Amino acid sequence: MKRIDFYLDFVSPFAYLAFEQLPQALAGCSYAVEYRPILFAALLKHWGHKGPAEMEPKRAWTFRHTHWLAAQQGTPMQTPAEHPFNPLPLLRLALACGPNRRVVEALFHHVWRGGGADANQPARLAELTARLAPARDPAAEDVKRELRENTEAALAAGVFGVPCFGVDGRLFWGLDALPMLRGHLMGDPWFAGPTWEAEGQPRPGLARGG
Repeated sequence: MKRIDFYLDFVSPFAYLAFEQLPQALAGCSYAVEYRPILFAALLKHWGHKGPAEMEPKRAWTFRHTHWLAAQQGTPMQTPAEHPFNPLPLLRLALACGPNRRVVEALFHHVWRGGGADANQPARLAELTARLAPARDPAAEDVKRELRENTEAALAAGVFGVPCFGVDGRLFWGLDALPMLRGHLMGDPWFAGPTWEAEGQPRPGLARGG
């Protein structure tokens, strides 16, 4: 059985769709998932990127695209009233509960099946917290530290976006990487060939000026 590290942030619509699609995409594979809540904004800062919702044309495309994808998957989806929003309360709540599939599902549904409500609306957060009954205080320092450590470990592994799946020292980024992840788990001979390593090597090229 393979262990898959699923790096996620509840702010990401692609992470939500990947979470919903994962059981179907990997049907017949032998695997166990470790859910790794991380702060997507910290990845963006580290790698010098802007998030898709920070560029208006890309924001518009992202939500049109993800809603189309959701319709193709048959996955209910409603964009929250405010986006991007601060995901820290949800990430910390996940860790305080222990991020198994039931907990992660409840948090994703809170954001993306909430009828378009604000994900950080205090009454909604209070109801969600009461329902999940976390074993630890989400505001405790040890929970905050665990989230920082998760994010730092993801960066050290080379994670640059969410969703991202780590298995056997390899990273598979994005919803559209699920078929590739399945191929790896099913022993596709392509992964034993030279292309993975060869195409991951740096090479000379034009650099954008500052």
